[in-house]
Amino acid sequence: MNVSKSLGNKTIIVAVIDGTKARFLTLELEELPDDDFGLNLIEREALSNPAKKLAGQELWANIKTGRNRGAGHQAHSCDDHRQNHIVEFERRFAQNISDRIVSLIRVYQTRHLLLIAEPQILGLIREALIPILPKNLELTELAKDLCQFKAKELHEYLADKELLPVRKNFSPR
Repeated sequence: MNVSKSLGNKTIIVAVIDGTKARFLTLELEELPDDDFGLNLIEREALSNPAKKLAGQELWANIKTGRNRGAGHQAHSCDDHRQNHIVEFERRFAQNISDRIVSLIRVYQTRHLLLIAEPQILGLIREALIPILPKNLELTELAKDLCQFKAKELHEYLADKELLPVRKNFSPR
């Protein structure tokens, strides 16, 4: 990846997402000591999935799915459509992520988004995000859970996969 071509005076937004959180980073050329410049991934903000934070009893009246008590305290099986609710919670989280990404694209005036998410949530995000993305945006996707990586580790991993330029210093000459 040609750094001057891909960065110019614009940044690259990197969104790293799993089922519980989304982290938003930017790849920027930063001034370093001795008038050098270096590429760094900088974490700008994060979102949490509120439904994943709640304990079972806070989210559901009955922790175990498919069980209910009838008259005479007889247990019987039922479908409480819990899976449908979980999918809806994930859709809402994907929509929040998509809205935040579009906002960051405007703020940083970027033309490149690197979207990294575990496969299950990637489909939901794609569904919410693609219709609202600017037409001139270059989108790169990676179906992988890398949310636990620190910014430097993430940068090195993505550089090894040739998805980001290598972290190195540049002289302003």
